[in-house]
Amino acid sequence: MPGVSSFRTTLLRTAGGASAGLLAGFTALAVAELTAGLVRPAAGPVTVVGGAVIDRTPAGVKDFAIRTFGENDKIVLQAGILLLLALFAVVLGVVSLRYRRAGAAGALVFGGVGAAAALSRPDSAGVGDALPSVVGALAAAAVLYGLAGKAASVGSTSGDTGTGSGWSRRGFLTAATVTAAAATGAGVAGRALSGRRGLSAAASRDSLALPAPASPAPAVPAAARPGIAGISAFTTPERDFYRVDTALVVPEIDAGAWRLRIRGKGVTRPRSYTFAELLARPLIERDITLTCVSNEVGGPYVGTARWLGVPLAGLLAECGVRAPSKGGGADQLVARSVDGMTLGSPVEDVLDGRDAMLAVGMNGEPLPFAHGYPVRMLVPGLYGYVSACKWITEIELTTFDAYDPYWVKRKWAPRAPIKTQSRIDTPKPFARPAAGTVVIAGVAWAQRRGITRVEVRIDDGPWQDADLAAQHSLDTWRQWSYRWQAAPGGHTITVRATDGTAAVQTEERARTIPDGASGWHSVFVTVP
Repeated sequence: MPGVSSFRTTLLRTAGGASAGLLAGFTALAVAELTAGLVRPAAGPVTVVGGAVIDRTPAGVKDFAIRTFGENDKIVLQAGILLLLALFAVVLGVVSLRYRRAGAAGALVFGGVGAAAALSRPDSAGVGDALPSVVGALAAAAVLYGLAGKAASVGSTSGDTGTGSGWSRRGFLTAATVTAAAATGAGVAGRALSGRRGLSAAASRDSLALPAPASPAPAVPAAARPGIAGISAFTTPERDFYRVDTALVVPEIDAGAWRLRIRGKGVTRPRSYTFAELLARPLIERDITLTCVSNEVGGPYVGTARWLGVPLAGLLAECGVRAPSKGGGADQLVARSVDGMTLGSPVEDVLDGRDAMLAVGMNGEPLPFAHGYPVRMLVPGLYGYVSACKWITEIELTTFDAYDPYWVKRKWAPRAPIKTQSRIDTPKPFARPAAGTVVIAGVAWAQRRGITRVEVRIDDGPWQDADLAAQHSLDTWRQWSYRWQAAPGGHTITVRATDGTAAVQTEERARTIPDGASGWHSVFVTVP
């Protein structure tokens, strides 16, 4: 039947156009990957477009993404970019059945978007970063133009012999297969090139033997970690330590090529340090609890590790930096990461005697790549977004009036001391503990102030004092527990803490924006 045959031909051509678009998109990514491997792995189009999206996403949306997807937020973003690319490619492919030049031009537009995103990134290395997107788009345009012509001619010849004025289905499938194979080969080669740099960085980390600290951390006393089932470990293993940053691809840096530059206002003796020079200095080892400002009340983005590093105050003094209270000209220290991230810390806090450091080790090992290898900055008592710069490469001394770092430009507070918080680790929300003695336990923290009291309330009853584990230091969290005689029914358990200044944790609920969440943590349980 002519109508059925015509519909079948249209369907085949549409499917061919869509396939041509997808293959063109795949080719763009593969060729861009190869080019990025030659230029700079971080300049790949998915990475730079994803980074540009993160840069322009409102703070509230970022906070929602972290709250909803946790540490998988970057995977979700990349999957979304690839999905949109696939849809865009399908549309271009179908359009190209009738308008081949318009379809090819659309592919070039996509490359332009990638190039613009690359050049807009704070870590852009210049025009070279635009090359992967541009070269990938040119390859995609050529593939789309050629395959769309073949797809448009499917059904215009008799049979699959390849005779006549058009291209047969067999010809289209052959061309598509060759294209897919070539693109796959380019992608594999690109990954191999990028992997070589990673291998160099991995080799530098694997061969690193951390020196013994000149000032070791005191042993964590048994009384600080009583071993209550269900409670967070006092020292958080690296695999469980939270990671919140904007890097879509974790930077892998060869420590041998790494440099740290210190410059700016009030720096009378600017210096550049190598990794070997840092390791040759007297190192300190400290247990410090880090907290992310995106941590909701009762949230998981807090952890304690044993850090090894160079005291930051000594480095700054060597460069002539003085605290504002002692006549220094700068009141803000801006740390810059290899990926262009900027974090601003109060100079007074860095120089007031706390154990601010440039860390090189975590829990007895060199820093993991995901946590800042080879060097990251830590300032106890401040939320991470104003203190804990990973993959640090530069410190600039300036003022809060003169410069707004990355997060401050996005409406977060310029100064962010960590708020007093407490969390119930056990029982979990909606647990069903048996009637009788139930151990309620968790952690509380108020870095630089310490925790002096934790109280627990059942339903609307009176506040009851919890048992406190020993306080290891003012910069670490403190475990607590309370033995509850549970009666059948539904119950709400609430906790609050008091810090070393006698300030009681506020009940007032606040969002994480602009300077950290506040409020009491509660869980609801049912006793059968």
